[in-house]
Amino acid sequence: MEKQKLIRVFDKQATQYEKKTGDPNQKRWRQHLVSHAKGEVLELAVGAGANFPYYPPGVKVTATDFSKVMLKKAKRAAKYHRIEANCICSDIEEMDFPDHSFDTIVSTLSFCSYDNPLMVLDKIKRWSKPDGQILLLEHGISSNFAVSAAQKALNPLLYRVYGCHHTRNILELIRESGLEINKVEFYWLNTVHLIWAKN
Repeated sequence: MEKQKLIRVFDKQATQYEKKTGDPNQKRWRQHLVSHAKGEVLELAVGAGANFPYYPPGVKVTATDFSKVMLKKAKRAAKYHRIEANCICSDIEEMDFPDHSFDTIVSTLSFCSYDNPLMVLDKIKRWSKPDGQILLLEHGISSNFAVSAAQKALNPLLYRVYGCHHTRNILELIRESGLEINKVEFYWLNTVHLIWAKN
């Protein structure tokens, strides 16, 4: 999908994303993962700021998103939850930061939409400090045959409507990037992955 069209797809979903912050499963997963963040944090594709309630005290968050509408909601969430956040409206696939800039890099439900997820993972490797941590909550292809067959069949429609692929092999992408996976938890018939990784 052409990038500007993809941005418009997410602009239209911003209010829906804001409402999803109340989903009990997502709240539990986000809290379980994001509570481990520390220091200088980079959050990719911050959306409506669904992770902000779960950051521990003292972190400084650089929050990026290519949707101005999403970022407006994220700024409001940061203020409400008293998170020190620098919100940047830009496409992460086109951004750059100095090497070893961040203690923690967070991505929740964003790798489904990148044109080049391996390039983004390579950037994460460079931007993470040598002793930094990478916290990921992503959805992708299930290891369950029936579920994965349904995902493959529905993927073209879901991508057009929601702007995200449902058939990416998240763990394989991370392994291919060279990141070291410390811990993985699986949910929803292995379609949702919580991943703790490092360089």
